[in-house]
Amino acid sequence: MQGPANLMAFGVSIGIVALSIVLLVTGRDILIPLALAVMIWYLLDALVRLFGRIRIAGWRLPGWVNLPASLIAVIVALVVIGNMIGDNIAQVIEAAPVYQANLERLIARVSGFFGFTEVPQLKQMLGEVDLRELASNFAAATTGIVGNAGIILMYVIFLLVEQRSFDGKMKGMFEGSGREKEFRALFHHMQAQIQSYVWVKTLMSLITGGLSFVILLMVGVDFAAFWGFVIFMLNYIPTIGSMLGVAFPALLTLVQFSSPVPFIIVIATLGVTQFTIGNLIEPRIMGSTLNLSPLVVILSLVVWGSLWGIVGAILCVPITVIGMIVFAHFEKTRPIAVLLSGNGKISIAKK
Repeated sequence: MQGPANLMAFGVSIGIVALSIVLLVTGRDILIPLALAVMIWYLLDALVRLFGRIRIAGWRLPGWVNLPASLIAVIVALVVIGNMIGDNIAQVIEAAPVYQANLERLIARVSGFFGFTEVPQLKQMLGEVDLRELASNFAAATTGIVGNAGIILMYVIFLLVEQRSFDGKMKGMFEGSGREKEFRALFHHMQAQIQSYVWVKTLMSLITGGLSFVILLMVGVDFAAFWGFVIFMLNYIPTIGSMLGVAFPALLTLVQFSSPVPFIIVIATLGVTQFTIGNLIEPRIMGSTLNLSPLVVILSLVVWGSLWGIVGAILCVPITVIGMIVFAHFEKTRPIAVLLSGNGKISIAKK
């Protein structure tokens, strides 16, 4: 009897996984803004705690001011970022023909250096690449993301409203079952892990983006502020984000300047910055909070990037951490949590 029962359970599990994937793909237009809102909600909670710790000559902000101040700070940041992206992309579209001409001259110099009199394949490929069109397409995609800012903000507000009644709902859900403490411990454990990750990652991303902005500004690279923001966002993407944060500004430097010296300076200094912060400073601050296997991180990056694009790549680590915490909480799924962990040791929420 156990054989058919186990087979049926396996079939049900496969069906649930398949249905979940279908829902994640078909409902991405609703789920992506909601997922981003949850991330901002965690960030707001961290900002509230930060404002609560600020003291000036023994005086600190009243408790009721912390949440509105945090919400205003996030809204102002989103507005500034939206305006900056729009202005810089418009300038990129205008400068695209100049970059196109510099790219043609660069290819000609490289061809001459290697002794090629003609490079028909490169010229043909170059003729099919229109930098102005690429910039316009990127602008359209960015506008779509910024267009969801209103929906994301609405989700955040509703999450903040629901947060006040969450305790009462939890008591009502588990009244008389004795599982309230268990669920509350699981939720707080998950919240602490994700909040710690979001806070540390945001701080490290700000430092990386700020230093990169200063470097690009000193070298004279166009749109240094825009690239600083792009590097800040890419830093949320594990491993690949750091590489792209160096490659993109370096490629722009290559087509902007006639000399290769600025390109060498940018790729070297940005590379050292990314390595120092990402491999030395951040792990010391983060510690073993996440305890995710590097292979699992890469696989989750591929999976969630395929499902939700750039947003999935940014959210892949928090989503995987939530999954590992939930799996670790239940005895039957605990082996999955061990496989997801980095050292085989998992932390279980204390009841």
